[in-house]
Amino acid sequence: MAKILIVDDSPTETFKFRKILEKSGYEVVEANSGEDGVKLAQSEMVDLVLMDVVMPGLNGFQATRQLSRDSRTKDVPVVIVTTKDQETDRVWGRRQGASGYLTKPVSEAVLLKSVSRVLAGEELA
Repeated sequence: MAKILIVDDSPTETFKFRKILEKSGYEVVEANSGEDGVKLAQSEMVDLVLMDVVMPGLNGFQATRQLSRDSRTKDVPVVIVTTKDQETDRVWGRRQGASGYLTKPVSEAVLLKSVSRVLAGEELA
């Protein structure tokens, strides 16, 4: 099954996503900052990244841009999962290289459907 990296500085959100994903058979790795997320994505050979935006230091948009421009991780899809729900945020996320954009709170059904679609090579609208 696919390996998914959760990058979020909220232990509560990380725990919730981990529980949902592991229950569905996914392998999960975690990072609690953008910097650590980029390093883990480069070293762990993950299949997908779920990226928060609002984090201290390197934010999710910056981390997504680094991943999409790095030869080692440019083919790893990134789905931004954030409380920022403005259209300008969605557009900016796409410009940084994100394959999808979900707004918190995310239901279990929406998360799993989105993960499945992105892993199948689809872009999320």
